[in-house]
Amino acid sequence: MATFRLEIVTIEGKVFDEEVNMVVAPGVEGVMGILPRHAPLLTRLHFGELQIKKDGQADQFYAVGGGVMEVQGSQVIVLADSAEHVDEIDIARAEEARQRAEERLAQASKDQLDFDRAEAALRRSANRIKLARRHRQRGGYGVQTPDGR
Repeated sequence: MATFRLEIVTIEGKVFDEEVNMVVAPGVEGVMGILPRHAPLLTRLHFGELQIKKDGQADQFYAVGGGVMEVQGSQVIVLADSAEHVDEIDIARAEEARQRAEERLAQASKDQLDFDRAEAALRRSANRIKLARRHRQRGGYGVQTPDGR
């Protein structure tokens, strides 16, 4: 099957850089699938799940927190505000971040910039928690883990 180069980059550095068969990304207008030889595209990304498909391997999932995706020739570049492999998400830490964001949101009503930042932090932490829990319930690939998560 044909492939293309997928790079996922955050401000902290390159998160992913491999040949893949397909990527499914959370665009602001809806979820979109990108296959080899896709038409050129530049789109904003929403908070959500980015799924990577490679022949003969289990799908990989990343929690992305906004950004942009560019499809050009045989390369797709995701410039994400945040991107974290679901297996690396610390749910307890994400829960703490969500609590802090909710507290900041409740106190930020007078300052629009603080409100926007708190709202983004809340959406990012909620997305991380949702995806980590869903994939751990499936054991990452449809199998429940021994501890039931």
